[in-house]
Amino acid sequence: MSRSPDPSPHDVAIDLKLAVGQLVRRLRAQMNSGELTLSQLSAMARLEAQGPMTTADLARAESVKPQSMGAILAGLEAAGFVERHPHPTDGRQILFALTPLGMKERKRRSAAQQQWMEAALARLSEKELQILATATPLLKRLSDG
Repeated sequence: MSRSPDPSPHDVAIDLKLAVGQLVRRLRAQMNSGELTLSQLSAMARLEAQGPMTTADLARAESVKPQSMGAILAGLEAAGFVERHPHPTDGRQILFALTPLGMKERKRRSAAQQQWMEAALARLSEKELQILATATPLLKRLSDG
């Protein structure tokens, strides 16, 4: 919590960074009850959100080297979570897309996160819940840069 009645941006930054970090770790733990890496989970989430992508486009979007993304996609393909499709306009390229099994796995993991979050929020008082509801748009603004 804050260190003084009128916290400075410095004090709030320290507390918020700690709290958000802990929350993210808990959400990841809920989502990742299997053997998938965080990189694989992130690639799956991006494919779900943006649709089929080339290895290079996915690597650029995830800020990793194309070779690393190739390995990530190979693991997902071996697990049956992604599949290859020909590029509609460039026969030299391949698009990767989530399979129905990959979509099911994404939904399962997302539901686990949602369940955990709802249970955690249910333990708060009405006033605490309202404070978080009010703070949520501010957190979104911070994440937008």
